[in-house]
Amino acid sequence: MADGDQSALRELMRRNHGRLQLFVARRLNDRDQIDDVINDTFMAAWRQAAKFEGRASVATWLLAIAKKRAWKMRQQHRRPEESLDDDHAATLVDHRDTPDMVLEHQDGAKVLRRLTANLPANQAQLINLVYYRGKSLREVAAILRIPDNTVKSRMFLARRRLATLLSAAGINRA
Repeated sequence: MADGDQSALRELMRRNHGRLQLFVARRLNDRDQIDDVINDTFMAAWRQAAKFEGRASVATWLLAIAKKRAWKMRQQHRRPEESLDDDHAATLVDHRDTPDMVLEHQDGAKVLRRLTANLPANQAQLINLVYYRGKSLREVAAILRIPDNTVKSRMFLARRRLATLLSAAGINRA
């Protein structure tokens, strides 16, 4: 990589992307910021490859770069603190779910996971990738190497089947 070999960079990314993603996700919550830090880390490694001295493993070197970049990202996106007086505090509304709503959502997620197991394997796989792994339909098509329209039609069928299963289980889809 220090000699400008792009295939070496691709191999470095292949071997370390998952590790970096987990590491950075523990420090940042925003998916775009996480992706930015990971990309910045690999670009910094590419630019600094000739300076790598080997005193630590390559993975440790990458994690150190990522840690510094994640810290900078947090500092850049930290909201300025505003003073909170009693009058202002009384006007604030907490939009988070109440504890009973959280439990209801968790129970609903358990039911959906159980019902998803009753779908054909290709439909269950799509539901898992889209709803539990957060992949877009286009990403799913690329992962599974199938056309976008096939993903869309299978998702339609999967949703329709889940609606039928929910109805049969006596669960209202509000």
